[in-house]
Amino acid sequence: MYSLLLTAAGALFFSSATPTAASTPKPATHTVVIEGLQFSPQVLTVKAGDSVVWINHDPFPHTATAYGGMFDSRKIATGRSWKYTVRKTGVFPYACSLHPTMLATLRVE
Repeated sequence: MYSLLLTAAGALFFSSATPTAASTPKPATHTVVIEGLQFSPQVLTVKAGDSVVWINHDPFPHTATAYGGMFDSRKIATGRSWKYTVRKTGVFPYACSLHPTMLATLRVE
């Protein structure tokens, strides 16, 4: 009986001391579609550590270029994509440097 109690107590101790996968959120990947001379969504909120993938569905190249230089995809060709992992929190407006009327915002929490 005594050994059974020790085994049960040990199991409780080790199961509560071991962190679970739910306690540490995994970074997510978010998608921005470039189509019709627009970024969609125009405002995207992510967490630091997440990744953002811009996919170009237009028949000509675009960029995702943040004001202040936080990120710059350079030219994203038709049918291609560019992935960026966000490290810094803040609000980052960006545009296509080839089509400056294309505007969007990346919010990082």
